[in-house]
Amino acid sequence: MKFTAAAISALFAGATADTLRVPVQKTVSLHDIAKGMLESGKVQQTESVSEVVADGDVVPIHDYQNAQFYGPIKIGGQQFQVIFDTGSSNLWVPGKACGFFTCWLHPRYSEAKSKTYEKDGRKYSVQYGSGPVEGIFSKDTVTVGNIDVKGQLFAEVSKVSFGPLNIAFAAGKFDGLLGLGFKSISQYNIPTPFEAMIDQKLISESVFAFYLPDDAAQQGELVFGGVDKSHYSGDLVNVPLISETYWEVSLDAMTFGGSSVVTNQKAIIDSGTSLLAGPKASVDALAKQVGAKSVLGKEYTVDCSKISSLPELKVTLGGKEFTLTGDDYVLQVSGQCLFAFTGIDVPAPRGPLWIMGDIFMRKYYCIFDYGNKQMRIAPVAKGVEVVKQPEAEMVV
Repeated sequence: MKFTAAAISALFAGATADTLRVPVQKTVSLHDIAKGMLESGKVQQTESVSEVVADGDVVPIHDYQNAQFYGPIKIGGQQFQVIFDTGSSNLWVPGKACGFFTCWLHPRYSEAKSKTYEKDGRKYSVQYGSGPVEGIFSKDTVTVGNIDVKGQLFAEVSKVSFGPLNIAFAAGKFDGLLGLGFKSISQYNIPTPFEAMIDQKLISESVFAFYLPDDAAQQGELVFGGVDKSHYSGDLVNVPLISETYWEVSLDAMTFGGSSVVTNQKAIIDSGTSLLAGPKASVDALAKQVGAKSVLGKEYTVDCSKISSLPELKVTLGGKEFTLTGDDYVLQVSGQCLFAFTGIDVPAPRGPLWIMGDIFMRKYYCIFDYGNKQMRIAPVAKGVEVVKQPEAEMVV
């Protein structure tokens, strides 16, 4: 798995007692992803992984080349960089038992350095396509910005399987993962840090929102407990959730150039997936419709001169229609253009499933409204930039 981590500059801006702003840095830009896919002989296959929860239910998690957003947190006063992922629901970081090869570039949590540690001891195990991630659960204070989430259960990871995931993690700038899905898909139904913020009345509104800038060089932002109105234009529309697992909504219809692609399926809004994903047969049909050429049977390129004439993709989520143009769903890299769809076949009962990843979230500001069990969505305001704070002003 190709992995090129950007140097981290995810700094916390000021936060009120009710609202927390978290500037987030992408592990690798969409352009770098596309460039890697286009390198002859180095095309990376999208990997589908599954989290096995305590009751035996298998929850698919989709991770496209580790291209996700990360920022700093503290656990027991010890700092880590974690991916913020709406497609999973556990918090994990390396523990002191994590081996040298995997964790030598990462900080490791130590209960001896914490005054607020509490023992739990239950086993943590996530089964990925390339092997398991294993560890044990512990309890400690998790600090996000200036908010202390007390008594948060998290996993101290001791093993990341050998293979692409291990290599990506060993070399990466992120140390762990903070899930932002619902506790129903977490191991042992453990509430997420966001759910704990709500329970402990640490934020005034039970929402969080992602702003993903179109320019990879700009800083993104994740806001807990509120919404930044400067990041969107027009009116917000409400899209009800159909499941309290992922941030899952009904996909009523999808049309491409006026032709129906699918009806009556499901979709999730997922910060952990860079592209748009759907059942492989449907994605293949879309690619054929635009005349895209297959790259080693994995991904597709299109003629850059035809971008302006490509058909609109219209997606109806919960009765509300959203539109992506060719400029939205084609990535231009080094004179070549990538059709920004990938095929993933999610088995029943979770699937078939479409994933609205960063391609969708860059065009539409997405508010994850936990209190009202809905998504709130509006077009991203153009020309807005999150100002990075000087290093001396870090609040962590």
